[in-house]
Amino acid sequence: MKRGHRGSPSSSEGPPAQRFKQNPEGDSHFLEDESTKVFARKVADHYSRRTNQTLEEREASPIIHLKKLNNWIKSVLVQLYARRGDVVLDLACGKGGDLIKWDKAKIGYYVGIDIAEGSIEDCRTRYNGDADHHQRRKKFSFPARLICGDCYEVHLDKVLADDAPFDICSCQFAMHYSWSTEARARRALANVSALLRPGGTFIGTMPDANVIIKKLREVEGLAIGNSVYWIRLDEEFADKKFKSSRPFGIQYKFHLEVPFLY
Repeated sequence: MKRGHRGSPSSSEGPPAQRFKQNPEGDSHFLEDESTKVFARKVADHYSRRTNQTLEEREASPIIHLKKLNNWIKSVLVQLYARRGDVVLDLACGKGGDLIKWDKAKIGYYVGIDIAEGSIEDCRTRYNGDADHHQRRKKFSFPARLICGDCYEVHLDKVLADDAPFDICSCQFAMHYSWSTEARARRALANVSALLRPGGTFIGTMPDANVIIKKLREVEGLAIGNSVYWIRLDEEFADKKFKSSRPFGIQYKFHLEVPFLY
């Protein structure tokens, strides 16, 4: 464990779950409008309502192979870049689905942040080894700190001053949420650059806009998909042209027939 970080993997109470408030002052460069905050709250509420699935439910999912592919990709990234004793910051950590991956990499300390309070509670449960009775396991080998808050709005260098710098910052299947406005995208990147040590590593995954647009232009209408998913854009993009001067806030509706967790 590096630099005397607080917390102990053997604590009977598990990692502390904390919540930080939005900074009402912020920077003049990073002003948020109310509609963006409402959208972020909807995202948080959506993930808070989702419940953990049993092993049988996961295996019965029609997208089980997609889930396994996604988890394999994340496992490869973790194994490629994580080193024994690393201090890790996991942005949008969700319900802690990647904790085992970090444990296998033998990291030294973990900080997970997510906007959904329900997800942080589930992450704590998983950290304590009680997420699934059929997967009950010993405590993880690294101490952890879990925080609920919007990591695309808050100045994390202030919140995590006692934990930084980090060797690795990870953001899996969630960075695209910050692209709702330029302000949030800048704050996300500013947080990463402020918290990584010199020479540290950022790893992440997100949808490929070029692939989505290419597929949309190959079909009639504004929707693509198959039997288990669809993506649909609003009528304002009927010409399927996207201005390079407006790279942020291009929203689309995404649906999966069966919800799945990471």
